[in-house]
Amino acid sequence: MPEIKVTPLGAGQDVGRSCILVSIGGKNIMLDCGMHMGYNDDRRFPDFSYVTQNGRLTDFLDCVIISHFHLDHCGALPFMSEMVGYDGPIYMTHPTKAICPILLEDFRKITVDKKGETNFFTSQMIKDCMKKVVPLNLHQTVQVDDELEIKAYYAGHVLGAAMVQIKVGSESVVYTGDYNMTPDRHLGAAWIDKCRPDILISESTYATTIRDSKRCRERDFLKKVHESIERGGKVLIPVFALGRAQELCILLETFWERMNLKAPIYFSTGLTEKANHYYKLFITWTNQKIRKTFVQRNMFEFKHIKAFDRSYADNPGPMGPSLRFRTSRILLGSSEPFQIRE
Repeated sequence: MPEIKVTPLGAGQDVGRSCILVSIGGKNIMLDCGMHMGYNDDRRFPDFSYVTQNGRLTDFLDCVIISHFHLDHCGALPFMSEMVGYDGPIYMTHPTKAICPILLEDFRKITVDKKGETNFFTSQMIKDCMKKVVPLNLHQTVQVDDELEIKAYYAGHVLGAAMVQIKVGSESVVYTGDYNMTPDRHLGAAWIDKCRPDILISESTYATTIRDSKRCRERDFLKKVHESIERGGKVLIPVFALGRAQELCILLETFWERMNLKAPIYFSTGLTEKANHYYKLFITWTNQKIRKTFVQRNMFEFKHIKAFDRSYADNPGPMGPSLRFRTSRILLGSSEPFQIRE
């Protein structure tokens, strides 16, 4: 029986820097190419030296597949393609291709322009990298070459996230990336054809965690926000992942509508605003409820949530949540801070 070899170049028994090399039927496929957010040196990138000690990766890889746009799954892509060297095809879905460069450029600005770090990719490298991307449609079988074929499936999680089935002859591997089996306010549950892969590579970050009821967490969150508003306070929510920002916006928008609240809600301009544009555009990737209401109204055209200006911070009176996209995980109410569990 032919051998299938799976080698984690990152994220093996670790969270972050997802990058898995799969060798199947004489083909080498790189699954995700993420960055570890906990390091500020070369350890932030996957160990590409395992693929080759010298020369470009093009000679050793048949293709690269990116599951979704979060940086722990795509953050090292320009470093890999433009600095290490890879000229082959990079596969990802249309929404991932649209949003991925926005996150990469935002992180480059923080790392290089603000922190002054070196050995990092440039804006031009991001653009050159994205030129190598081949967009994937869901359920479309793509023939990479005469023997290797791939097929993407809906993964939930964030807009454009995909699981992928890889086939070479009679052998197959399924890679899930991050996926959600529970629908949320704007995305559906993961779905894949009935299949019998030789190997299943699955996300397992929360595999042994029993999580609180989502409904209870949302209720407690909205209660604290409402109490703060009633006391004339201001709420600041640093949101640390795209997708979470949109989910929070829909949650707050619905609550404001139901409670007929008048306090303003703002989100910081820039990253979230740019991403919202694509959330409006790729409405077919959302869940059935949002697609149904699209005829009357796009759910990402928020009535109560507006772009934030720094001058608003000194405005008198209560202020609803101000969502800022950064890495902090503390929500500051009008009294004491409390931890938000992702």
